[in-house]
Amino acid sequence: MSVKIDEATSPQEIAACWPVIQVLRPHVVESTLVDRVTQQQKEEGYRLLYIRQDDLGVCAILGFRVLNFLWSGKTMYIDDFCTLPSTRGKGYGGALLDRAAEIAKELDCEGVSLDSGYTRNDAHRLYLNKKFQLASHHFHRNLK
Repeated sequence: MSVKIDEATSPQEIAACWPVIQVLRPHVVESTLVDRVTQQQKEEGYRLLYIRQDDLGVCAILGFRVLNFLWSGKTMYIDDFCTLPSTRGKGYGGALLDRAAEIAKELDCEGVSLDSGYTRNDAHRLYLNKKFQLASHHFHRNLK
């Protein structure tokens, strides 16, 4: 499947990703999205890929950073990955993961990692089909 994948770098492109980000991150306030993403881009090297469908606008996103870990070396970490519910099953998620792997290789990363909610079985099937391995449990403690 061939789809056009772009990178959101302008405020307009970032804002256009809002409908998909809202599905994944409902706690994020729309009016703060552009500033939050721009800040992450400047300070942490965050990059936001997206697929636009003509009649719907942006329908899938993948946001990532490159980090270095003792356990995995130079690693692309996927922070945000989502497809609009109405466009799931069309191959957009797989296309974004494939593009992310290409970019990771271009950046000389040793691997690609992501966390996923334990009940997201459809997403897990996709990850396993794309050669990801279920490698750990992720624990988080809120401090605020």
